[in-house]
Amino acid sequence: MDAMMMDAMSAEMKMPGMEMMDMGAMQACMDACSACEQACTVCSMQMMDCAPACMNCADMCNTMMRGMMRMQGMTPAVMMSMLDACMSMCQYAMDKCMEHAEMSEVCRMCAQSCKACMDACMAMRESMMKMAS
Repeated sequence: MDAMMMDAMSAEMKMPGMEMMDMGAMQACMDACSACEQACTVCSMQMMDCAPACMNCADMCNTMMRGMMRMQGMTPAVMMSMLDACMSMCQYAMDKCMEHAEMSEVCRMCAQSCKACMDACMAMRESMMKMAS
């Protein structure tokens, strides 16, 4: 998403508790979710035992990204719960992919993408916690 879209979203955010959303952290999180979704989708086609975890992770990342773009009805507590779920799913997929990382470049890259997504979700969550205090 480009800067103009993020500026427009920021101007429209008038929901209680979400007025001070860190749009940079949100954009980084959406980008990481998108990259992780794509990597997990490719990885799931390899027919290794990480495929189910990767498919579920791709779905979770897509849901997280769509939720952040929608915003209406999204409360800080709900968003934090979604971020936690996304981080958990990324951790599980990353762990499964790391089992094959030495023999599969796709699994190695997928694991890296899952880690980047977890980091971006954590940064988003920490940003929200700072704004709440």
